[in-house]
Amino acid sequence: MIKPVAPDSEFTIRELAREFDITPRTLRFYEQKGMIHPLRRGAARVYSAEDRARIELILRGKRVGFALDEIKEILDLQAIDRGGRERLEPAIKRFEHRITVLQQQREDVARALAELEAGLDWMRERLEDRTPPDDVRRRARAFEALANAHLEDWSGLSPG
Repeated sequence: MIKPVAPDSEFTIRELAREFDITPRTLRFYEQKGMIHPLRRGAARVYSAEDRARIELILRGKRVGFALDEIKEILDLQAIDRGGRERLEPAIKRFEHRITVLQQQREDVARALAELEAGLDWMRERLEDRTPPDDVRRRARAFEALANAHLEDWSGLSPG
């Protein structure tokens, strides 16, 4: 969810880079691509609340696998809306395609997790099969103590 800020808020490049854990170079790149439009005060860039919201949407779009050009088009939905049917239909198709791809990825991840969990269960069962029950371990310790005592008696050497 986009954190609300006052509409007249202004931010420096460093503030936004720190907030979103990205580099100032990344922000300049988004500006170069026409995705954000900071004002200039001398050599300094001043970002608006709208720029900040667009940065958050850009990063969200990247997380779900959209290319920057696709994200730019999504951000420019007003232009898509003004463009009418010939711009809306391709945008809808891209969204539908992306949803399909993400659903397939979710299914692939679920399958991979199930396979890993099954493998882990199998390994744990093998480990349990190799661990003798408590009564067997108790008898083994008793036998070992008895054997060590007799070894000492027979050999004159102390064990261990």
